[in-house]
Amino acid sequence: MYTYQHIQEEAYEANMQLPKLGLVLFTFGNVSAADRSLGVFAIKPSGVPYKDLSPDKMVIVDFDGKTVQGEYRPSSDTQTHAVLYKHWEKINGIVHTHSTFATAWAQSQRDIPILGTTHADHNTVDIPCAPPMSDEMIKGNYEYETGFQIMNCFKEKGLDYKEVEMVLVGNHAPFTWGKNAAKAVYNSAVLESVSQMAFLTGQINPAAPRLKDALIKKHFERKHGPDSYYGQS
Repeated sequence: MYTYQHIQEEAYEANMQLPKLGLVLFTFGNVSAADRSLGVFAIKPSGVPYKDLSPDKMVIVDFDGKTVQGEYRPSSDTQTHAVLYKHWEKINGIVHTHSTFATAWAQSQRDIPILGTTHADHNTVDIPCAPPMSDEMIKGNYEYETGFQIMNCFKEKGLDYKEVEMVLVGNHAPFTWGKNAAKAVYNSAVLESVSQMAFLTGQINPAAPRLKDALIKKHFERKHGPDSYYGQS
């Protein structure tokens, strides 16, 4: 197998899931897939329509954001991916979209409150929204600084990226990640669904209470706890 073929294929398959899941419009999104042993990741080329993609068009980039191989310019968000891979060593897939409901929450600069068991099946906390970037960061290397905007948010809120695999970037849009590109796409779809549910809940009952702790614990642990019993062994 060609040196980077496996991550190019992984990135391609994951990117193709975004329009199928209704998470992107036109070219508004990207997925990357990393190989830690090689110190690189494959990412969607910038501005190329999904119908025109193929595995060999995925651009290979190192964790410093430098293109290693590829005929195309990598996604404009490549530097953000690179920063997260370099500093968060347990992730191997990253997704960025402008999906409607998650982006609306990001534009509102609000965390998504944990209101129901669907949310608790995947997270035990509110989905964080990073504060809008400072003017100084915006004037610098914007996409590079976005990675630090995300990491600073997690540090300030005391969150673990291995447990909370999604974030809203204030006034911008969501990012998700996971153990591989497929899991990052799954998290992106979950985030969009939970975002929509939270929005609709607020429309029906603006005073809807947060999910109580006992239900949060029950729903998360039945899927992810040491005695989990969801799914097949």
